[in-house]
Amino acid sequence: MPLSPARAAALLAENVQRVIQGKPEVVRLATVALFAEGHLLLEDVPGTGKTSLARSLARSIGGRWSRIQFTPDLLPGDITGVMIYQQGTGSFDFRPGGVFANVVLADEINRGTPKTQSALLEVMAERIVTVDSVPYAVPRPFLVVATQNPIELDGTYRLPEAQLDRFLMRVGVGYPDHDAEVRVVLGAATGVDPDALTPVLDLPELAAVIAQVRRLHVDPLVAGYAVQIASATREHPAVRYGASPRGSVALVAAARAAAAIEDRSFVSPDDVKTIAHAVLAHRIVLTPEAELNRRTAAEVLDDVLGAIPQPTPQPAAARA
Repeated sequence: MPLSPARAAALLAENVQRVIQGKPEVVRLATVALFAEGHLLLEDVPGTGKTSLARSLARSIGGRWSRIQFTPDLLPGDITGVMIYQQGTGSFDFRPGGVFANVVLADEINRGTPKTQSALLEVMAERIVTVDSVPYAVPRPFLVVATQNPIELDGTYRLPEAQLDRFLMRVGVGYPDHDAEVRVVLGAATGVDPDALTPVLDLPELAAVIAQVRRLHVDPLVAGYAVQIASATREHPAVRYGASPRGSVALVAAARAAAAIEDRSFVSPDDVKTIAHAVLAHRIVLTPEAELNRRTAAEVLDDVLGAIPQPTPQPAAARA
């Protein structure tokens, strides 16, 4: 019998939380991104466990993972791969770059130059890399988990909107509560290292879970609710650019995974509403006036979610 998304999520949570203390909601959102096969941006101040979370997630999955440390001298070819001339044969062979893995940890992504960051655009959207006009497919499932520090400006480059839009979700890790931080302090010398974790899901199991999530029922009314939310961000007076149609697709995909983790066979309006901040906030560009008034994308989404009534889909029996 195939492993259910709910059971797979429980196994992942138990494994990852051996390293990441006191962050069950962050681990849940990371699992949502994984099961939706969407990319995840972890953003917070240094020392909150962003890289440890990404490494723990990668180590919990059977398959290949790679870590790309973004620095100003990193080149696009280091990410995508390069053609190497073979003197003996007089031909060029392709040497794959760091993205040829199931889970790619893009550590401190905003330290890479814009040219280097742009090397991820194609592979994040299409799961292929084009080198010298030849396309190369990356392994599936494929997930980019990126980290960035939003408060440090020296030696960093702002992620462009086109790249932010390719992340399914942006999640802030946050500080642990008192008890969790005590456990972190006491376990600093003897705690579990992410590299010591053993996989709890192999690639066929993960692929089967992703397939189950994609088949989860979404009522047209619920899909319409997601589209209404994304569309309303474009019309809000504090917004210069709102969520694109890719944002609507991402919102439904994430809601599917969230419902599957709860062991339900359908997506509810609450699933959409609960996941909306993680999926849409980073896709919203505020007007200069709104930024001067210190408005935030989260406040805009609160306005939107408060103004749009939730639909009431028909029960399964009535649909039949």
